[in-house]
Amino acid sequence: MSDAPETYSARDEVGQVRARRTRWERIKLDLKKAPLTAWFGMIVITCYVFVAVFAPMLAPYGEAEVTPQPYAPWSSEHVFGTDQIGRDILSRMIYGARNTIGIAFATTCLAFLIGGGFALLASITRGWIDQIISRVVDVLMAIPSLIFALMLLSIFGSSVPSLIMIIALLDSTRVFRLTRAVAMNVVVMEYVEAARLRGEGIGWVMRREILPNIMPPLVAEFGLRFSFVFLTIAALSFLGVGIQPPTADWGSMVRDNASLIQFAQYDIKAGITPLIPAAAIALLTIAVNFVVDWFLMKTSGLRDDG
Repeated sequence: MSDAPETYSARDEVGQVRARRTRWERIKLDLKKAPLTAWFGMIVITCYVFVAVFAPMLAPYGEAEVTPQPYAPWSSEHVFGTDQIGRDILSRMIYGARNTIGIAFATTCLAFLIGGGFALLASITRGWIDQIISRVVDVLMAIPSLIFALMLLSIFGSSVPSLIMIIALLDSTRVFRLTRAVAMNVVVMEYVEAARLRGEGIGWVMRREILPNIMPPLVAEFGLRFSFVFLTIAALSFLGVGIQPPTADWGSMVRDNASLIQFAQYDIKAGITPLIPAAAIALLTIAVNFVVDWFLMKTSGLRDDG
């Protein structure tokens, strides 16, 4: 065994082959660096998704099951009491997570499919196709979304498919504007021109050249759009044209139990009851925005040192 001291060699270190991190290792590293607000948002979203998926096993009563006592007070039998016709509020809160979040997620996906697809087509073809699509989008955006949604739902009815299609169509205009703006900066790149010159089709160029390079802002926008769609559905349900009974929905639950607020001076628990679904809506919106803010900070390369 040699007693010679070990010496450091920069040449040897540079010559070593560095093992590339796997996707799972990169995800774990990103999660370790995530701020507390992002962790809070991810935990809340995970809890909401868990409740939505396993709603039938978690709810003590059925979604539309009616008990003999309407407006029952908080008790061990009914944790948050019952509503005006005797349905358990906790059970409807749990089922409402499945309905409200599921419909909002499906609507957001459809909005991105419509708006993102037309935006990529407009950015590649440009010319008269771009002008026609852009002007139609400008007209739709000039009309207040909530008023337009109320008008269309009164015409086509308040079924779940109509609700998803109408809100997705109105929200796709915002997706179109953002996607077109970021895609226009990519279509002028040399690798896109090279792909088109070697004969690649429009669909191939959109999928393989443009879309991967604009994903970070689109993912962040997806989170924001989901929050806005979620709040829009809750607002429409509160106005009576959203998700219809007996389907549980947080917005309609606020409307149905709003009269209990005036009894807060006699029973504080009764006054809090209509605020529970409103708090569930607010908490999920805050959680999604925390995660979106962290994702934007991570993908933009900026650092929050404050």
